[in-house]
Amino acid sequence: MSHTPFIIGAYSIGAIVLLWCAFAPLLRKKSITRDIRRLVQVEERSRDTNT
Repeated sequence: MSHTPFIIGAYSIGAIVLLWCAFAPLLRKKSITRDIRRLVQVEERSRDTNT
């Protein structure tokens, strides 16, 4: 019995997890940056209406 399919499966799962750990913060950074820009726009609009 060959263990090759199990070894390939384990390495594949490991590679997927490592790739996710590398790219997830980048996706999160884009989302946070977008949220901050929205908040800044809301604050600027509120300042303009109060002045």
